[in-house]
Amino acid sequence: MAHPRWRHMLDESKRHALKGVDEWNCSTGNFGDFLTHMHKAWHYLLHAEFKKDGVDYHYKESNGQYKIIDGEPKAWDLEWCVKQRYTNSADPVRLNLELFVALRNKVEHRYEHNLKIVTGGKAQALVMNYERERVDHFGFDYSLANVLRFPITLQSLTAEGQAEQREAAAKLPKATRDLVTRFEASMDESVKDDLRYDYRVRLVPIIGNKTDADLAVNFVNFDDLTDEERKTMTEAGRTGTVMTKLKHVEVANKAKLRATTVAERVEARLPFHFSAYGEHTEMWRRFNIRPPKGTSDPCITNARYCIYDEPVNTYLYTDAWVEKVIKEIGTVDKYRTFFGKEPRMKNMATLPQQAVSDEQTISRSG
Repeated sequence: MAHPRWRHMLDESKRHALKGVDEWNCSTGNFGDFLTHMHKAWHYLLHAEFKKDGVDYHYKESNGQYKIIDGEPKAWDLEWCVKQRYTNSADPVRLNLELFVALRNKVEHRYEHNLKIVTGGKAQALVMNYERERVDHFGFDYSLANVLRFPITLQSLTAEGQAEQREAAAKLPKATRDLVTRFEASMDESVKDDLRYDYRVRLVPIIGNKTDADLAVNFVNFDDLTDEERKTMTEAGRTGTVMTKLKHVEVANKAKLRATTVAERVEARLPFHFSAYGEHTEMWRRFNIRPPKGTSDPCITNARYCIYDEPVNTYLYTDAWVEKVIKEIGTVDKYRTFFGKEPRMKNMATLPQQAVSDEQTISRSG
């Protein structure tokens, strides 16, 4: 069966993303090539999203006719795609992308090595944001997590490596330093510290007894460290962001929702019924946001959408999951496509205003 056009665009996006990461991780890789491939990866990804959602992503003249280049309608460039996808100008994902668009247009070959060192956290965020966007819009089956690995590195694991980072920053040309400085000048501190803008971590060697559950990379909570440990973590410079261990992301019940509450909130915004034990179960299974019942480790969830509440032995869901469910099956056509059956309609003729406005917003952005 032939794939739809958006699928081919998504495959091309993946090809460029993997090449970009390879360029970054390779000891002889080229930072300029990393920028170029990630630029194309994001560009194809957003075009695939627009194509799948029926958004017209081509430029038009003032008379409503398409702008034509080489006989074809001119498609939106990445910078304009980003503005349409992330309408909030203070969105950390948008700002991260806009910075790398600017760097791609500015980077000089002889300073690539130093720029790569200085922008490492932001480049990591660029790739992490890309992965999240793929999975959120197309589902877990399109994740790159199974083909990308944590790279082996000497950078920043020694005092010499930390000194190299400081020296690299000092060697950047003034024009490049000014570009980043000006870009961040009016940015709120909370955005600068957001993982989606700059993914900064500290690597600490793990010593002690090893268990079968151990990973080579472990994550600790900065707030759980002693004062002495925090001092050690921050001696190299500004505090890096330290993530909670992935395997047990969260077990506290903080404003999270039971499956029945999710179903009630979703159903309230739709013209058809939505069951907590039918459609909802099918959706969390398809998107793989939590393990099935009876798994050996129930804590392995996608924390953006679901967490395991250990004391009461149940799964709880987030507001983001409610929004994703509505986005995926929020119209009769989307429901049919997703479930392959007709929805059980309420006695309503149209969608509630919220669901209609979401569709109209997407349409107007084209």
